[in-house]
Amino acid sequence: MFIFVVFFLYSCNESEIQGYRLKKNGIYFKLIALGETNTPIDTGSYVTFHIQYAIPTDSPFFDAIRTVRIDKPQYPGSIEECFLMLCEGDSASFFINADNFFNKTLGSSLPDFFPNNSYLKINLRIFSVRTEKEYQKEKAEFLAWIEDFGDYEKTVLKHYLSQRNISYSPFDTVIYKIPEIKGSDKTVNYGDTVVIHFDGYFLNGKRFDSTRRRNEPFSFVYGTRWQVIKGLENAIGQMHEGEKSIFIIPSFMAFGNVGSSTGIIPPYTSVIFEVELLHIGKKS
Repeated sequence: MFIFVVFFLYSCNESEIQGYRLKKNGIYFKLIALGETNTPIDTGSYVTFHIQYAIPTDSPFFDAIRTVRIDKPQYPGSIEECFLMLCEGDSASFFINADNFFNKTLGSSLPDFFPNNSYLKINLRIFSVRTEKEYQKEKAEFLAWIEDFGDYEKTVLKHYLSQRNISYSPFDTVIYKIPEIKGSDKTVNYGDTVVIHFDGYFLNGKRFDSTRRRNEPFSFVYGTRWQVIKGLENAIGQMHEGEKSIFIIPSFMAFGNVGSSTGIIPPYTSVIFEVELLHIGKKS
């Protein structure tokens, strides 16, 4: 397994970041490993990648595997330009302007755990690069293969709810919420920084992820891209600081008809998240 090395964020006053090359677009760049192919990432490419962001305390606040379409860079030194510097199989590390990333890319304020005029550390490993035609063809073939999974999921979810006499009404018509510990009056708004603990389970009770077992609470800016699955974002938006609840989320609000990019969550799989909202850092 590839291991990312997490560095500190550096102040914009630093004229040089050791081991990194400063590009004309203002991005500090260091190549970690070259891929075996020379397939470049272009605007419009569909890229599957491992990405990690780091904070000044030398710990990551976001770590995930995603597949996204790389759009035209929004501004010089944007995260899209990081992708466009790489090819399939490459691994690299970057420092980009943190204010621009949060304000322009994510459309939110700089989180309170970031100093002003600082750089955000980004680690990237590119797994695959596909054209839109290749991506759509692969998606169509896969959907044809799992066409019958949707009805099966509905049957399994209905059986799970009836077996446990779960009568709570879905708060958004599709996600079931089972309260455990009541929180304060403080609620979440877009742009707030939230800190949560969660355990993710399949309907059979098998755990597939846990921040508690890692003893690493998960922190992210609520309402921004590439953070959490849609169902979990909706669930957290219904919570109060200090609250602990269980959420039953159907696949189309979770990992969909293709499953997770890691392969851990199969297609058309309902999931359960036990979530504790530890802290809400209000948007400044």
